[in-house]
Amino acid sequence: MDDIAMLSVPLPGLRMQALEAGPSDGPLVLLLHGFPELSESWREILPRLAEAGFRAVAPDLRGYGGTERPEHGYDLDTLAKDIANLAEHLQPGRPVHVVGHDWGGIIAYYLAIMYPERVERLVVINAPHPSVMLRRMWEPAQLKRSWYIFFFQLPFLPERLLSARGGALVSRLIRSALVEPSRVPAGRLAEYEANFSRPGAARAAIAYYRQMFRGLFSSGKWSRMRELPRIRAPFMLIWGERDVALGKALTYELEPYFEHRPDVRYLPEAGHFVPLEMPERTAALILEHLSAERPARAPVKAAGAGESLQEEPRPHA
Repeated sequence: MDDIAMLSVPLPGLRMQALEAGPSDGPLVLLLHGFPELSESWREILPRLAEAGFRAVAPDLRGYGGTERPEHGYDLDTLAKDIANLAEHLQPGRPVHVVGHDWGGIIAYYLAIMYPERVERLVVINAPHPSVMLRRMWEPAQLKRSWYIFFFQLPFLPERLLSARGGALVSRLIRSALVEPSRVPAGRLAEYEANFSRPGAARAAIAYYRQMFRGLFSSGKWSRMRELPRIRAPFMLIWGERDVALGKALTYELEPYFEHRPDVRYLPEAGHFVPLEMPERTAALILEHLSAERPARAPVKAAGAGESLQEEPRPHA
């Protein structure tokens, strides 16, 4: 079960490539990577989930790696639909566990909101709930951290920089966000570089940010994102505290957005790329959540209310 296989999945309008490990009849766990990564990010984690009896599948998201790169479809609705289709293809008629990091986390939240019947349990790693990000990203400290979102709105230049010199900037960006770069061996990021050097790959990855940013100014989108339904699936948030892009304040006051009380776990010695930096710890926390009893329900309170329901979450060991 330690073997990792390559999987090609024909979905409606998209052929998706994925890495797979574990028994074919095991409970399905989908692991969604972030920017500027690939399914490769989960390579050390997949066998650990497989050993516990899960069928672990990590896809290359739309536009990444071996998955097709269409011209369109990088809006959050379509990205979540891709994963809903993947879940239905692999495990028809049954809910699945979903784990997401960075952009994969944003998609995981949205999947759990829009397709609650598809998500059994949810784990997100260093990605804010969409409504929390919308509310807090304009605060000066987070606005400074989010400079790259605005840079990605420029035409042509971001793609050229990310694809230049065989994608060398990609590994530099990742390593600059690691607390201890020596945790990620030399050559481990070569596939990320190679991906961004391929025609259209950088454009597709940046399209996520462009669609998100421009969508905020479309009719009704802003109010819709502020008033999303509460997430039904039991939820764990894993957060590397030394994240250079996302502030810890994005982890506070989460109860209004979930039907069950969120389980927030802080990793003081990890940065943004927790699955790469601490795969053993990441796998252990994922397995703990997937096997835990159903948590208590969160207090019923409208999202975005002025009164704080939760002070800084108590860190776990």
